[in-house]
Amino acid sequence: MKIVLTGGGTGGHIYPALAIARYMLDQDPHVEILYIGSSTGLEQEIVTKRNIPFKSIKISGFKRKLSFDNVKTIWRFLRGVRTSKNMMRDFQPDVVIGTGGYVCGPVVYAAAKLGIPTIVHEQNVIPGLTNIFLSKYVDCLAVSFAGSEGQFSNARRTLYTGNPRATEVSQANPDNGRAHFNLSADKKIVLVVGGSRGARAINEAMVGMVPQLSTLSDVHFIYVTGQQYFAATNRQIEAIGTEPANLSVVPYLDNMPEVLAATSLIVNRSGASFLAEITALGVPSILIPSPNVTNNHQEKNARWLADEGASVMIREHELDSAQLFHTIRKIMTDPIRTESMAHRAKKLGCPQSAQKMVDEIDRLLTCKQAE
Repeated sequence: MKIVLTGGGTGGHIYPALAIARYMLDQDPHVEILYIGSSTGLEQEIVTKRNIPFKSIKISGFKRKLSFDNVKTIWRFLRGVRTSKNMMRDFQPDVVIGTGGYVCGPVVYAAAKLGIPTIVHEQNVIPGLTNIFLSKYVDCLAVSFAGSEGQFSNARRTLYTGNPRATEVSQANPDNGRAHFNLSADKKIVLVVGGSRGARAINEAMVGMVPQLSTLSDVHFIYVTGQQYFAATNRQIEAIGTEPANLSVVPYLDNMPEVLAATSLIVNRSGASFLAEITALGVPSILIPSPNVTNNHQEKNARWLADEGASVMIREHELDSAQLFHTIRKIMTDPIRTESMAHRAKKLGCPQSAQKMVDEIDRLLTCKQAE
């Protein structure tokens, strides 16, 4: 079987595609995969590290107001469609799967016009413009959140699959996560992270909490600053005085799933792939949605977990170190509440997501062969 994967711009679009790739290769090492991404996104570096063949096209997104840049975008889209068709004629894929981002537009559209079975996966509660556009052309529109199928009224078929990233993360070993920080099994972990690139507001709140951390002596705080904030954050903590013994500060975690599997509470943004991870593992959360995303979709994502009792949501403009520490303390000193939040998060998880995607691929190929 040959598969083309496409998705880019952010890790939230890239990692679900790679989770599908990993699951399919685990099932059948002879599966051939080609990843088509943009020439300017994060995907090239991330994908090639996984030893997956990668090709790129140039593409940009539409502005939400009238702009001459949109004329350039249309031209790049048409050129991207031509380039994608040539790539697919060479590779001859059995199915093409898109996981969001501007690059999905020309790649998936080209596949649909060539008559190749196509699937688009939407990670967020509020869909992106690219996936809304593609929904009328693809064979199946898969969604991460149960009940959001109605967002795609023009789709031929919608299917709740959950997020494939959940499958990959659900297999993580918490003992490896603890060993990475030399922590015993009885030590509770609070993980604070602002995403792969960090988040200034979360960093500032975390630095402000440092003098109070030692008052929660049975908790170890792991603070992931993001590469760009690491040096400055360390200087700020040093200026405060003695660094608490129950604090580890790192710029990035290569083994995030394993650390997350050992975590008792996480403070983070509310990107869709991240929510798939914490629900697959049943990790309680304090979510601080980024206000700098299209359609404010992170707040919609966070509200979904908060309404289900699996999370506490704090809007960024309401965030300060006193409130954040107070919220952490209330959760971590209330084992009944922590257990309830973990249980509710786990109920929302979909660790079988990748298998659902594979089942849909098999269904599409069976339909194609019957034509």
